[in-house]
Amino acid sequence: MRRTFFARAGLAIALAALVAPALAAPPAATGAAALPAWDQLSQAQREQLIAPMRDRWNSQPDERQRMLERARRWQQMTPDERREARNGMKRWEALDPEERGQMRALFGKMRGLDENGKRALMEKWRAMTPEQRRAWVQANPPPPKPRGEHGDHGGRGEPPFPPPPPRN
Repeated sequence: MRRTFFARAGLAIALAALVAPALAAPPAATGAAALPAWDQLSQAQREQLIAPMRDRWNSQPDERQRMLERARRWQQMTPDERREARNGMKRWEALDPEERGQMRALFGKMRGLDENGKRALMEKWRAMTPEQRRAWVQANPPPPKPRGEHGDHGGRGEPPFPPPPPRN
């Protein structure tokens, strides 16, 4: 279940990174009632929304399969799962580079653990001081990115499936 969440969270991050700039709207038009349904958008508005995805598709042919898979997973998510993925993305973006590195290392270590091991590691992590966390990351660096994986979306340095930060 957790693995599915992280996969879906990664998809949401990728989609949001691609679409967010195109969706920026003045404050008065941000309400759902103020924005039309897709079928009511003009061709120019649709083009504005799709352009970032087309540009990324064309500039990163080696990422096309992954983009399609993420889109499929996003479509299968429930509204609650999508909301949770968006919230995870917001939390990730609020982290400083050191915290992101810690989360990459923590998530990399959790990938190989069963549920009890994950729970124990999170309890241990929450009890650590900032200095202890830095030492733990030194001893448990994040796994290397697979070959061909850019590891960023739009050059911002996000991992493909970032974990939500631990709750203290």
